[in-house]
Amino acid sequence: MAYINNTVIPMLCRKAGVPAADVRGNITSHRARSTIASQLYNAKEPMTLFELQAWLGHRSPQSTAFYAKISPTTLTRAYDDAGYFARNVRTIEVLVDRDAVASGTAAAGEPWQYYDLGHGYCTYTFFEQCQHRMACAKCDFYTPKDSSKGHLLEAKENLQKMLANIPLTEDERAAVDDGHAALDALLDRLVDIPTPAGPTPRQLAVPSTAIPLPIVEVMHRQ
Repeated sequence: MAYINNTVIPMLCRKAGVPAADVRGNITSHRARSTIASQLYNAKEPMTLFELQAWLGHRSPQSTAFYAKISPTTLTRAYDDAGYFARNVRTIEVLVDRDAVASGTAAAGEPWQYYDLGHGYCTYTFFEQCQHRMACAKCDFYTPKDSSKGHLLEAKENLQKMLANIPLTEDERAAVDDGHAALDALLDRLVDIPTPAGPTPRQLAVPSTAIPLPIVEVMHRQ
């Protein structure tokens, strides 16, 4: 082994025109063995830990685990396959005022996105960051559908209806999946949290029977 590490490998490195060491240290047969084991472990059809143990001739799987390193690509793919973010994403409807965008009034601060809350619209630009989006506290960004402003909005011709993905927290997902008990718990937690307009739900005197955010589609990873 010493002959391979001290003579053969340095000679091969010189012939290949590559350094015999890198930031991790000298290139050795042990590192080559570990690299091959990691490649087999991260292959498209990978070997199991016990198969690698037999291939490497280890007595203990703990020794094999030291050799088999998970690559960032494999780890990313496994994390994506777990679908954590997909299960926490829901979809709602949003109206886009194309006239406001084209005329430049949107750039001047006028509302141009209207998130459909079922009973009204939210014009808060950063709606996905609002902690009260699951049960609107009806702050200054809120427009009731049965108001004159709401009727004027719905009468516009150049509105584009789109879908917006909303990433939910664990509490919000529970409010969607587990019903009113979880929603009430969420409302109690947010009662003194300021809305985008400033006042808290307690200051706005929001009724405890708030209507939850309407979900039009649940996003699943294909």
